[in-house]
Parts: sequence; C-alpha cells; structure tokens
Amino acid sequence: MTARPLLLSLAIAATLAGGFALPAPAFAQETAAAATPASDKAASLDALYDAYWEALLKLNPLQATFQGDARYNDQLPDFYSAEFRARSHDFTEDWLARVEAIGSDGLAGQDLLSYEIFVRDARDSLESEKYPDWMMPVNQMGSIASYTIMLGSGTGAQPFKTVKDYDNWLARGNRLPTLFDTAIDNMRQGMKAGVVQPRALMEKVVPQLDALIKDKPEDTLLWGPIKSMPDDFSDADRKRLTAAYREMIGKQVMPSFRKLRAFIADEYLPATRDSVGLDKLPGGDAWYAFNAHQSTTTDMTPAEIHQLGLDEVARIHGEIRKVMAEAGFKGSLQEFFEFMKNDPQFSFKSEDALLAYYRSLEDRINKRIPEQFSLLPKAPFEIRPVEPYRAKSAAGGSYMTPSEDGSRPGIFYVNTYDLPTRKTWDAEDLYLHEAIPGHHFQLALQQELTDLPKFRRFGGETAFIEGWGLYAESLGKSLGVYETPYDYFGYLQNELWRAIRLVTDTGLHSKGWTREQVIQYMLDNSAESETQSTAEAERYIAWPGQALAYKIGELKIRSLRTRAEKALGPKFDVREFHAEVLRDGAVPLQILEGKIDRWIAEKQKG
Repeated sequence: MTARPLLLSLAIAATLAGGFALPAPAFAQETAAAATPASDKAASLDALYDAYWEALLKLNPLQATFQGDARYNDQLPDFYSAEFRARSHDFTEDWLARVEAIGSDGLAGQDLLSYEIFVRDARDSLESEKYPDWMMPVNQMGSIASYTIMLGSGTGAQPFKTVKDYDNWLARGNRLPTLFDTAIDNMRQGMKAGVVQPRALMEKVVPQLDALIKDKPEDTLLWGPIKSMPDDFSDADRKRLTAAYREMIGKQVMPSFRKLRAFIADEYLPATRDSVGLDKLPGGDAWYAFNAHQSTTTDMTPAEIHQLGLDEVARIHGEIRKVMAEAGFKGSLQEFFEFMKNDPQFSFKSEDALLAYYRSLEDRINKRIPEQFSLLPKAPFEIRPVEPYRAKSAAGGSYMTPSEDGSRPGIFYVNTYDLPTRKTWDAEDLYLHEAIPGHHFQLALQQELTDLPKFRRFGGETAFIEGWGLYAESLGKSLGVYETPYDYFGYLQNELWRAIRLVTDTGLHSKGWTREQVIQYMLDNSAESETQSTAEAERYIAWPGQALAYKIGELKIRSLRTRAEKALGPKFDVREFHAEVLRDGAVPLQILEGKIDRWIAEKQKG
C-alpha cells in the first residue's frame, strides 16, 4: 500500500510549500481581457500558468529539485517560518486574483479544465490556512530530520553527480539549523495553543532520531555522497568537499538533530495529548471535515464516508467468502484470515527472494498490457528496497515519480522490514498499484503531457492518483495475475483494507475511536498483521483524512466505467476508456465525472 511519500515531491511540497507575492500587473488590463475572444483568453491564461509555475519553483526550490529542475538546488528557504506562511498566502491570493480576473467565460475543453482546477485548488489552499497544522511539523511519518536524510543521503532527488551538485547540498545543508529551530519554535507555540501531537506518535519519533544521530560524520547516512564520490573529481575537490561535508554534518546537521531530539524528549513529549483524533483539537471538527473534502475532492461528510466504509467492508467480506469456498477452506472468515497470515506457504524465504518475485512480475504483466492500454508512459521504473532508517514506519510499498529530465526513473519502493508479514499473496496487487499499470502509468504519463500547464503536470489530486492505483489492482485477472484463489484474495484483502480506512479514519477523527480500537477493528476484519495494523493506524492519526482518498477515488472510476459500458454497449473499448481517464492527468473527481460523461456522449454520436 502507498504511504504519503509515494509522491515525495508532493509530500514535501505539501508540508513545506509556500510562495512569494509577486507584483501584480494592472488589473484593468486583465479585466479587459475578459471581453476578448476565448482563444486569446486561453493564451493569456496559459501565459499566467507558466509564469505562476516558474515563480513557484523559484520560491519553492524543493519542488523544483524533486521535479528534476536543478536551478535552485542550493536554496532552502525557511519554509516553517511565519514570514514564509505570509508570503505563501500572498502568493496564492495574488495568482488566484490574476486568473479570476481573466475569467472562464467562453473557455472549453482543456482550457476550461485548467481554469477550474487552478481556481479550486487555490481556494482550498487559502481555506486550509484556517487550520494550524504548522504547529505540528513533526510526526513519525515525516519531519525536517527525515527530509534531510531523504535529500542528503545521496539516494534521493538531490543529485550528487558533479562538483556543483556537491556544493549545492553544502549550501542547503548549512541552512538546515534555521529550519530545525523554527520547527521547534512552532511546536512551542502549539504547546501554548493546545495544538500538539498525540503521545503515541511522538514516542516513535525519539528512537527514529536516535537511529540517525551519530558521533562521527562518517557514520551518518549523510556521508553517503562522500563514500560514492565520482571518480572524475580532482584530488583538490575531493579533499575540499570531504572536509566541508565533515564540518557541515558534524557542526551543523548533527547538533540540530540532537537539539530536536532533546526538545521532543524533554519538553514536547510531556505536553503531548492522550487523545488521537483531530476533532479533539480546537476547531478540530471543521478541520477534519475540510481534510476529508480536500482529500476526496468531494463534499461527502465524515458521517457519510464512515457509513460507505461499513457497507464496503460487508460487501468485500462476502466476496472473500466466495474465495474461501473456491479454495475449499472450512472455517470462519476470521479463521481464514489467520490461515492466510500464518501458513508458511505464503512467506518469502529471504529479502532477496521477495525483491526477485516483485521484479519477475514486470515481464508477466507487460505481455498483457496491450490488451488493456493504448496510452503508455515513456519513462522507465525501478524496484528498490525501502531504506533501513525508515523501514519500520513505512508502508509496504510506495512510489516516487521520475524526474522530468529523465535522469531519475520512477521508483517502486518495496518494504522488506519484518519479512514474515510480507506475504506472497500481497505481491501482485501491490505491484499493480505502485508500478504497472498503477502509479507509474498515471504519474509518468502526467509528466509527459507537455501541452498541459505545469501545475497540472506536476501537481496532484490524491483521490484521483490513489483511486487509479486501487482501480489498477482490479485489472489483475485481465493482466494475467491472480491465477490462484489465494492471490485473488490478496486483491480482495487490499480492497478491504482501503474500505476499512474509510471506517477507521473517520472513526479516529470524528467518532472518538482510540488507537487501540482501530488496531483491533483492523485485526478483526482483515488479514493484516498487528505490525501493519499498528503502522497504518498511526499513519491515519498523523495524516487525518489522507487515507480516505483511495477507496473514494476507486469507487468513482469503477462507477464511471460501469456507466460507460452500459451506455456504449459494443462500442465500449476498455483501452479507450483507460486512455480517456489518464490523458488529462490527475483531476478532481467531479471534473473526472464530467469529462467521462462528455466522452460517452461523443462516442454515442460516432
């Protein structure tokens, strides 16, 4: 399943993003543009979108780095500061005003789609400022410390190929103490305001930091770039960079890690809360309802989502009982779950065997892809194990998008931690979700849509992205997998897991459920291990509402396919449907529904 870092670029951007208020052009000129022909308006909007994205990359340099744009790889603003939040607000308000001054009258097709998405997302961004998530910048799923390792270890988006690359990270690394200090100050403000993290989460953060803190720079993960320094560097550069990295890590970064660790252990943990729900914080009910809206791109209430989850859990249990009958299993549903979790036939013998199995799926599935897809990405992808430092809290799998310039492939991260819990029956559906035809198809294709505004190419709508990933799992039988009842159970189990998320996420944040209650519900109603159930429960606590996107998005795509099949009959071509869903990148679900309805109408005319 996909943790939020599936889109590391977007995950970090969402956590740290901001912008800068640029001087606005005369609004009289923009307002006058509303009376111009639609083609001129579209051209004016496209120019604005380009300027907006350039401004965003310049002033959100991490977004540029993860996109593969190296122009700002030496820059690191203090994203956590009040000043930067104010600049971010002004930036969004300014660009929204510019776009709305031109207006949508007369726009159609992609032009209207881009306008609607830009305005919707900007308004949501401004709405989100009501809720002080900046007071809680650290949890077990991510922090300035973990982002430092992601960028500076030499295995992530920050490049380490040239001397300039190495100097870029030096400049960024030496700025880190400022961000650590601001994050700590924000948490102190949260303590005064009663906006603090649950204790259950922060107890996990201290050992995470302990694992990263080392006395010698050479023993840290941040020494990786020095260990793997390119052979063509001169001796002078080698000596200079080695000394500079030793100084940066030993005198700047590690002291900041220690300061954060001491603050959390000595000051913050005693101030954390016993409750886990977002609704237990000031204004938390409205905060969670907003998170649910933003995550699902719908107006469904938490209560409606909770009931939908209960209904889906019951339906999928019925499908699993059919699998039990096919497999000849005699016993209860819960006994079947225990059998699937514990029988040795479903275990991998080693981490290497697990990785080899995932890599073997590529050829099997690719042979059948032409039957289902006509629109394919150009970017390659790789399968890598999750790094040890984050494996304990990471999900079973996650995906990172390829860079725009092609220097970095899409990466499917497979978690090999706690090997006995990684089951053979879980592999096929996870591959379909994270790699092909799931996230890799959708996200790599989106980056290749060069005619779209860049805020759409490199942006994202979680409900669409994760909905597509879960929908991709449903294609397994058509792609030559799920050949045994047990492997098909793996798909049903993961569909069940996403339905359980609707129940448990809303339970945690709107119905007073406890962490232990959520873990027990997962164990009672699925075949997930206690390790996975615990990690997932704590993920939902850390990211309220995010986990709702998967099932809501998948149900929308499936319902639209059913609608198209019924409306088009023999004219329905699944390859054309998939192309239509994917060709415009990630869009809000309401917008997806409108565009599929227009596609159906056009096909009926033909």
